[in-house]
Amino acid sequence: MNLTVLYDNEALEGFKKGWGFSCLVEHRGRKILFDTGWDGRKLMYNMKKAGIRKEDIDIIVLSHDHWDHIGGLTRVLHPKADVYLPCSFSKRLKKEISEQAHLHEVEGPVEVMEGIYMTGQLGERTREQAMAVDTGNGILVITGCAHPGLNVLMDAAGRFGRVTGVMGGFHDFDKLDRLGGLDMIVPCHCTERKKEIIMRFPDRARTCSAGQIISLDRGKMEGSGSHH
Repeated sequence: MNLTVLYDNEALEGFKKGWGFSCLVEHRGRKILFDTGWDGRKLMYNMKKAGIRKEDIDIIVLSHDHWDHIGGLTRVLHPKADVYLPCSFSKRLKKEISEQAHLHEVEGPVEVMEGIYMTGQLGERTREQAMAVDTGNGILVITGCAHPGLNVLMDAAGRFGRVTGVMGGFHDFDKLDRLGGLDMIVPCHCTERKKEIIMRFPDRARTCSAGQIISLDRGKMEGSGSHH
């Protein structure tokens, strides 16, 4: 299983950075794009650099309707793609998407395909969903910004198995003890305490940058990017 960061505030040499988040999950022969960043031009540039065509994407998952997570969507939509988004998205936006791809509205927990699950939309002010990936050695939780609270999203993902990793935006999450039992911690995008997390868990945490590839061998991190 491979994870490729395609959009983030930071970028490896040769890739473009931007405010937002997007990553590609390759699982059981299918490609799942989680969020699309803001600038579609930068997203497409990074995808081309990583050797990924939009037509190769089978599933697109949107965590929430903030511009820095859905701005690049129009660049990657295609008629064969299945798009999973919180049902709280506006009717107009859902209609636009449904005219260009297969739309799936998510309210509660759902299995997207074998080993890929959505928590369902959570939170009050900002409705957001996270993706749970069965790595073969526990559940990796992938988040957009974690507006409802990273602990809330982790608890929701726990219904699918033991949570062993988390990746994405952690927002203002400060209950860092909660991360102590994880094997994999990848704070990205809008994580306020990113440096503190990496310093506190040097053997399990790593930086996040566009262009970074993480290969999961039974849930363990391997691949390009900087270890700390």
